[in-house]
Amino acid sequence: MGEYRKLWFTLIGVLIVTFSLLGYYGAEVYRVAPPIPQQYVVEGSGDTLYTHDTVLDGQTAWQSAGGMQVGSIWGHGAYQAPDWTADWLHRELVAWMELASVEEYGKPVAQLSDSEKAVLEAKLKAEYRRNTWNEDSGTVLLSARRAKAIEQTAEYYSRLFGNDPEFQSTRSNYAMKENTLPSAERREQMAAFFFWTAWAAATQRPGSEATYTNNWPHEPLIGNKPTPENVMWSILSVVIMMAGVGFLVWGWAFLRKEDHAEPEAPKRDPLTLVPLTPSQRALGKYLFLVVALFTFQVFLGGATAHYTVEGQHFYGIELSRWFPYSLLRTWHIQSALFWIATGFLAAGLFLAPLINGGKDPKYQKLGVDILFWALVVVVVGSYTGNYLAIAQIMPENLNFWLGHQGYEYVELGRLWQIGKFLGVVFWLVLMARGIAPAFKQKDGDKNLLALLTASVVAIGLFYGAGLMYGERTHLSVMEYWRWWVVHLWVEGFFEVFATTALAFIFSTLGLVSYRMATAASLASASLFMLGGVPGTFHHLYFSGTTTPVMAVGASFSALEVVPLVVLGHEAWENWRLKFRAPWMEKVKWPLMFFVAVAFWNMLGAGVFGFMINPPISLYYIQGLNTTAVHAHAALFGVYGFLALGFTLLVLRYIRPQMVFNESLMKRAFWWLNIGLALMMFTSLLPIGLIQFHASVGEGMWFARSEAFLQQDILQTLRWVRTFGDMVFIVGALSVTWQVISGLLSSRAPAHGVAAASLEGKSSTHASGGCCGSCSE
Repeated sequence: MGEYRKLWFTLIGVLIVTFSLLGYYGAEVYRVAPPIPQQYVVEGSGDTLYTHDTVLDGQTAWQSAGGMQVGSIWGHGAYQAPDWTADWLHRELVAWMELASVEEYGKPVAQLSDSEKAVLEAKLKAEYRRNTWNEDSGTVLLSARRAKAIEQTAEYYSRLFGNDPEFQSTRSNYAMKENTLPSAERREQMAAFFFWTAWAAATQRPGSEATYTNNWPHEPLIGNKPTPENVMWSILSVVIMMAGVGFLVWGWAFLRKEDHAEPEAPKRDPLTLVPLTPSQRALGKYLFLVVALFTFQVFLGGATAHYTVEGQHFYGIELSRWFPYSLLRTWHIQSALFWIATGFLAAGLFLAPLINGGKDPKYQKLGVDILFWALVVVVVGSYTGNYLAIAQIMPENLNFWLGHQGYEYVELGRLWQIGKFLGVVFWLVLMARGIAPAFKQKDGDKNLLALLTASVVAIGLFYGAGLMYGERTHLSVMEYWRWWVVHLWVEGFFEVFATTALAFIFSTLGLVSYRMATAASLASASLFMLGGVPGTFHHLYFSGTTTPVMAVGASFSALEVVPLVVLGHEAWENWRLKFRAPWMEKVKWPLMFFVAVAFWNMLGAGVFGFMINPPISLYYIQGLNTTAVHAHAALFGVYGFLALGFTLLVLRYIRPQMVFNESLMKRAFWWLNIGLALMMFTSLLPIGLIQFHASVGEGMWFARSEAFLQQDILQTLRWVRTFGDMVFIVGALSVTWQVISGLLSSRAPAHGVAAASLEGKSSTHASGGCCGSCSE
């Protein structure tokens, strides 16, 4: 560890503490998850309304219809259709009130006096918040009146998800295809699942004044409002965030050691002085796959956004008959994960020979080729399975394994998910074969290499967390593991890998000192992991968890913002690298994309992330378009630009004779950034804020309702997004054409890039690095 001992101990200590918290309270999620009763029994008659198996059968039916791509459950999912939990709950409450009004006063609710209505609302709240679950017998008692209200609500959903002509307009407004779930039996089962999620949201947890979902969603009819703990931890999270920023600034000012002996930039690009290896030459097809999937995703995004204004049509064509909203949104999200991951994999495979002294391990090119075609098989197989599942062609017993899991970001069937995991593990093996020999060298500083290796191992293994739940796993437990993938794997370990890989590249180029690159990477990793690991819980405030999970999630996720406040400095440091040597002009555009990463990390992950982070904020806006603002700005703004930057950087070196087209790259860079900003500031954010106001004033059900979303102002704002989408598409096509034309421009000569076994005076030589004064 040497001079980095304190930094290593800090990182190790952070990982021990944070993963201990994640594991301890993860066990708490299992223990306190809302029960799925064996039976829901109607008082008096003794009839069984629903059973444990009916609810789980309904969960699988919901998954087969697209799951979180058709509306949302507990706030997680798509934004066009309602949140089914909030929607069911409100519809059932209204039905109960109408039944009670007729039974007790002989007239509908609209004709009741204020005092009469107040009496019924008090009875409503008492009945719905009372927990009648008997743990010993596993049963829940329901009043006969409530059973009738449930049956009426279930009938509505059965007709909505079928092809009842009366609800055709509603299905169009929700961007649902006709006959979304053809089987009447499956629709009845799905209704049972929707009911259970609403029951958990209305029923008080034993020994608590809050419901199983911490009083989410906001529903004034039964007094669902933020808990005192929600408000308290929201305020404390802001205090913690401000304290973290303050301490970071003080530490930055007083503890940061300037490296005055900045290395002299080499006269020639060190990575152009030695031959390309066969495995590096083989990376061209990876870059093509990146931009092909990126382009596919961008057009899917445009079509998906258009569905929000035409519902079932695309400029008059009834596209939903073949490619419904739920399918295109599934492919849109999965394409993003595939091309971004492929960009990262390509960057790692490019680095492996550098680390291995400029040589490929035996059969490395064969491994790179096998991995590529395995990725293609997984992409094609998962997309095909998604289509067959949502079209209801695939047999229901095969849906989870080959079709559609139903959960956002892990929609691909389990078989394809296993294939993806094995592919990432195989990438880890390919990386390890290049890295391991460097550790056998006795001389030199290997700390940066060790951190890079650790991030590679984490990326290779932590995707496996998505295999920890099954088709019929409890929803709360599934959410815990799903966010290991979406938050921890992507936002945590990919961030560390990216930071370390860039530090390794820049130090190898001789532009920054190895010591400063190592120290900065270790410090950044500690900061990312400190907030990022237990911060996973901020996605689970209202997913059937208790106050401790909220406290840990709010406190630590507030710290995720802390390292983002210094990203302006990181952007400046990346920008100034282009002036360090004349040959850096040839990698100007990859650097510009890395500058964009720093900007969007600050704005998208930092500002917009914290906007929805405190419990009191998320209570009202979980599942609204404000979430989409953060998702677009953070996923594409950070990881998308990063993957494209890696793609352009690798392209630059595997095609040494290629010169970036200046006008094309200007258009690509600026139109992508401007298009993304227009999407958010002219459409998604205004819609989200208007929904926010409605959610606070009326309830979550109203902010996602058909009547609210079809207002003229919101329709206009959704149309306005077209301008931002078109600008973005032009930028996307420009970068795609640059990569394709670059790949086709020329074949790489025998001597073109990069090994890191070059002789030099830097300590990076020991780990395969280069100091900058290199010779062949």
